Amino acid sequence: MPETTSGRAETQEEKLRRSLLIFVSAFMNLAVMLWLAIYWWMGVHFSSNIPLTYQLVSVASMAHYLKTRNFILFRFVQLNLFLFAPFIMQWSIGNSITSSGVMLWALMAPVAAVVVSGWRESIPWFIAYMMMTALSGFFDYFLSTGVQTGIAMNTIGLFFALNFAAMSSLIYFLVRYFVLETEKIKGQLAEQHALLAEEQQKSENLLLNILPAHIAKRLKEKHQQIADGCSDVSVMFADISNFTQLSGLLSPEQVVHVLNTIFSWFDAMTEKYKLDKIKTIGDAYMVVGGLTREDHKEHVRNVADMALDMGDFIALHPDLARFNIGIHVGIATGPVVAGVIGTKRFSYDLWGDTVNTASRLTNEAMQGEIVVDRNTYNRLRQHYQFSPPDNIVVKGKGEMTAYRLTGKITANRNKDAPAKPNTSAAPQPAQTDTESSGSLAPSP
Repeated sequence: MPETTSGRAETQEEKLRRSLLIFVSAFMNLAVMLWLAIYWWMGVHFSSNIPLTYQLVSVASMAHYLKTRNFILFRFVQLNLFLFAPFIMQWSIGNSITSSGVMLWALMAPVAAVVVSGWRESIPWFIAYMMMTALSGFFDYFLSTGVQTGIAMNTIGLFFALNFAAMSSLIYFLVRYFVLETEKIKGQLAEQHALLAEEQQKSENLLLNILPAHIAKRLKEKHQQIADGCSDVSVMFADISNFTQLSGLLSPEQVVHVLNTIFSWFDAMTEKYKLDKIKTIGDAYMVVGGLTREDHKEHVRNVADMALDMGDFIALHPDLARFNIGIHVGIATGPVVAGVIGTKRFSYDLWGDTVNTASRLTNEAMQGEIVVDRNTYNRLRQHYQFSPPDNIVVKGKGEMTAYRLTGKITANRNKDAPAKPNTSAAPQPAQTDTESSGSLAPSP
């Protein structure tokens, strides 16, 4: 992109203004030549010093601009030529009548100023044009009475028509070209804005895939560190059992496909129960409820319902059940510290005893079991079934009481809980004859 004298790249609007002034300057020089030729052809001879001087100054300023790219000087010279040359030409011929209103060409000065400079900058040029017009009228009224130039009235009338037609056409085409190019620039800007909005939406979606929605919103609104103390949340870890052994039998593409099948369904359940996915670590999935006010009252039950549905999904999915894949879940309820860490690959994470407890309970759970701590049990015991309490020894915590969640007390799930997973709607592996296909069958 061309650069201005200040060294910065010129915008499309600036480029349009420059090209318009060059076009008008060239047109005015051509018009002067034709104007003189017609006068001489019709036998009306007068001094050509003024139009010749106009052309020399105009061409010289244009050449200087093309060499130095000094648009401000070029614009100043051309607008002054547009304004003063027609009036000087008229006074050299006689008056506005005998010159066929040649001063009308001076109107190009304020009109061109609007197009190439802006409406504010055009005001002085319009005022100057009106003052010169008033001065010319004064000369016509008081100084030119009875002056005879010998120019026939039919010639004067013809040039009146030519001057008005040429000037009107120039103004029309100048304004029309400016409007069309401006609309084209607006269209390009709108297209660029749409592309920018699309990229911004992609960035927004990517951010929402990394961070919970309420954290992403806070991160965009302020750049300071985000750290919260949450007094009552439920943390759940779900670890896939037997997956390490199975991954040795599957190709890398199949391993990723299995995990994507499972975790994509888990993500959908996270949205359904208004919980927040924190992260995945290998084949482990971490979820928390209670970070926002919207899920604060029911977050413990929502986490429990999701844990039960996760077990149903793994057990009923035909491609997962036949490989003896299962999950073991740990849930703990209590206070945590939450915040965003990192500057490049930042992440939202939780810390505290509640997180450690949930992780340890996951390790204590057998395949298909959901183990919870006492706080979670106390919040759920009125509505859910549990096995008798067990005293277990947890690494880093010593002996503690744990409970195994087995289901809801009522025979049927409440109406807000999801039905049994529709395994036909879950992503299915593609069936091909190649070893790297989406099939979950072990590689030979």
